[in-house]
Amino acid sequence: MNQNPLFDHESDDVRRYFTIGEIADMFNVSKSLIRFWESEFDVLRPAKNSKGDRRFTRQNIEQFRLIYHLVKERGFTLEGAKKELAATKTRQREKEAIIARLQELKVLLEQVKGAL
Repeated sequence: MNQNPLFDHESDDVRRYFTIGEIADMFNVSKSLIRFWESEFDVLRPAKNSKGDRRFTRQNIEQFRLIYHLVKERGFTLEGAKKELAATKTRQREKEAIIARLQELKVLLEQVKGAL
């Protein structure tokens, strides 16, 4: 039976941390590729325990999934993937700034409407 490794099947709760071996199995890649990408991509920084073992969070897995998608599925070079990640981050910040400004304008318009 193929089980989803994102879940702890003993308690059915979402697990907090995953090992490098589990990540390698999830994506069918080598542990050395994960370590290499970790050195290449600043966004991919799993925590390490006192023994130095990597502990990947769900957020780390999503970051790895995006890098995997760009490099393995879409054919980006590592440099191209880095640029795409940076551009995506910039677009997200710009989007958040626009949303914040629109929320400010909404409050202002509601105040004006209430004053009429």
